[in-house]
Amino acid sequence: MPDRDARNARDARNARDARDAQNARDARDTRDARDARDARETDAERRRRRAQFLYELNEARELRARVTPRRARAARLRQAMRMRTFRW
Repeated sequence: MPDRDARNARDARNARDARDAQNARDARDTRDARDARDARETDAERRRRRAQFLYELNEARELRARVTPRRARAARLRQAMRMRTFRW
């Protein structure tokens, strides 16, 4: 009988260790999936912030062109000159 009790205790310990190892793997997989999702959200958030920045930058340029027409006219003339002298 003592052998059987020792064997049952050992089997229970092995089963518990296997369960703990599986739980650790599951936790790691869950953490990796969460990190990957956070990385995607971070990338999407970065693209959203960049789009917002470019929109505001374009809006600021248009406002400056309306507020300071002389400077805007000179900038248009410089751009036109650059385009005329650009070689395709």
